[in-house]
Amino acid sequence: MARLEIQLTLPNQLTLLRIILTPVFVLLLMSGSPLYMQLSLVVFVIAALTDWYDGWIARKMGHSSRWGKFLDPLADKILSSAALLTFVGLNLVDGWMVWIVIARDFLITGLRSYAEYLDRPIVTTKGAQAKTFGQFVVIYYILILHVARSVPPVYQEFGPTIDALMHPKVLFGMMLLVTLSTAGTGIAYVFDNRKVLRELYERIRPAT
Repeated sequence: MARLEIQLTLPNQLTLLRIILTPVFVLLLMSGSPLYMQLSLVVFVIAALTDWYDGWIARKMGHSSRWGKFLDPLADKILSSAALLTFVGLNLVDGWMVWIVIARDFLITGLRSYAEYLDRPIVTTKGAQAKTFGQFVVIYYILILHVARSVPPVYQEFGPTIDALMHPKVLFGMMLLVTLSTAGTGIAYVFDNRKVLRELYERIRPAT
């Protein structure tokens, strides 16, 4: 069994930067200051871009590592979960749906990390990739429109349209789709990787 050694290559440093930027984004968005709220969008975009850039560098320069494969999806989940929880705090989305999404994401991330540790990596399915893409589309949708409300010229010009797009029923429907797709791909993940789960159970059973 191979050890999961920490390797601070450039891609991994960018991944760590994404984790560090996450609380900065949350504090700015929750501040209530129009300027800080607008800066939160910039910080979120920068954090999200590190995900694309660290993957590009890893592929281009051959800096892919087992540590990076563990840390990168974890950083994504931290960023997306922080954004969704902040939306709950701002009364934009329902907490119960967000908690389902977060529970599933960290459960599967833990499963993937354990499989990686056993040198039995789990390949991300097309459905899971589509789920992640849809999740970030909804996050960007809510974040951009919420921040747009803090820009007086924009809100004066497009206020009614923004309010219509941010109507609670619209956001509820979007989050419901995200929640259902997230739960569905989670169930598929568990079913497809039941052998890894069984092996995990066998390993921890003697200690209980």
